[in-house]
Amino acid sequence: MATSVEGQRLERNAVGLAPTLFQSITHMAPAAAVAFSIIVGVPYAGGSIPLAVLLALVACLLVAVSIGQLARHLPSAGGLYTFSSRGLHPYIGFLVAWGFMLAEPLVAPLLYLIFGNELAANLTSHFGWPTWLWAPFAVAAGLIVWGLTYRGIRLSTRTGVALGTFEIVVFLALALTLIIAAGGNNTLSVFGPHTGNPNGWGSVFPGMIFAILAFIGFEASLPLAEEVKEPRKTIPRAVFLSALLIGLFYLFCYYAATVYFGPNKMVKDFIGFNGGDPWSGMAQAVWGPGLIIVILAVLNSAIANSNAGANAATRVGYSLARIGLLPQMLQRVHPQFRTPYVAVNVQAIGGIVLAVGLGLVAGGALPAFALLGTVATIIVVTIYILTNLSNLVFYLRERRDEFNLLWNGIVPVVGSLIFLPALIAALGIDFAGLGISPLLPPTNLAPLIIGIWMLAGIALLIYFAARKPERIAETGRVFLDEAEATR
Repeated sequence: MATSVEGQRLERNAVGLAPTLFQSITHMAPAAAVAFSIIVGVPYAGGSIPLAVLLALVACLLVAVSIGQLARHLPSAGGLYTFSSRGLHPYIGFLVAWGFMLAEPLVAPLLYLIFGNELAANLTSHFGWPTWLWAPFAVAAGLIVWGLTYRGIRLSTRTGVALGTFEIVVFLALALTLIIAAGGNNTLSVFGPHTGNPNGWGSVFPGMIFAILAFIGFEASLPLAEEVKEPRKTIPRAVFLSALLIGLFYLFCYYAATVYFGPNKMVKDFIGFNGGDPWSGMAQAVWGPGLIIVILAVLNSAIANSNAGANAATRVGYSLARIGLLPQMLQRVHPQFRTPYVAVNVQAIGGIVLAVGLGLVAGGALPAFALLGTVATIIVVTIYILTNLSNLVFYLRERRDEFNLLWNGIVPVVGSLIFLPALIAALGIDFAGLGISPLLPPTNLAPLIIGIWMLAGIALLIYFAARKPERIAETGRVFLDEAEATR
């Protein structure tokens, strides 16, 4: 008979490298990110959007190295907050967890909005159906994901492998077709900072914000650390490979789109092309009726990404409840499916309500998506920087004999420096005379929302520090080590 402690544990050794890798890949939503996330950065970076994607790729690869270095010693469902707690300070770990609990649960409703918008927009344009149908379609996406995440990590991650493979193949084929169709217009000038935009680097850095948004989730396999086989090997490999492979995928797709569409037309015309769905428009131009495959890939991507995002968010909620920083009901594990089913239910209901409610208030799915995406990006970039610093400090303080100047010194410092310009631009701050423009409404509300959320987190931190400091200390606890020690 299982003990009461074992009854609250997630399923051990449930998944291997491939499903774990696709937990990260599908969390990044390759097709949906290409079709909707990165295009928000095009009005800023213009014809240099491939450069913005390249910078985001390099920055994310460096933080992936830091994550891999830390995951070797700190595999935990707590993921990034455990790293900051052990590497920097438990107070920092608590605030990272608090920030993460705003950013990560936003991923699923973000994708419900994309699913609803993509389906409703195409039904409107081709059959004249009403545009408000995005709302019930978003609810339908939420219900599908709810079922997948409730029934177990095996079903959920295996579904991610199938869905993720389909969307990647479709968009790679479309990108290759666009490159061939561009013919003599293929050029490497799109990797320069002054191609088809008004302010050079001052245009590239704001564009980089939304390129980073497309990468969010490459670390999403981390919260599965207590459910994967050989987590100290599997998690670092999954994190790095997801960032590398999907980063190259983004780069290929946006090189193709830019040279096909025309670098000098990107700022003014790209995002508005085909009613705000330029990738479907380009697909129709080069594939004709094959457009339907691209639409299916985007819808598929939205489901796969929200599924992976819900997995990550519920595991972090479970881990915070386990140490008493969230209501303890969130740590309840289903006796049959071995999933944190209360956390799954809360995430599902909250995500559906947020997606539909904010979409109605903001005036549509896309404005709501832009706002939620900017909030998530600012928080996650800050957490990535803290993760880099945790790599440096953890090895200097706890693993000095293993410290490597390249992996634990140069990589975290350089990685943090690459992220900083995008973070500053996301806050609407111009610097070094680059001419960075402030973000447009409603995305310019993101810093205010984050500020209010973090002030509440600081107040909660003060309360726990005064009344229950042991709970803050447990943000650095690695439960997998304890489970292995009792075998």
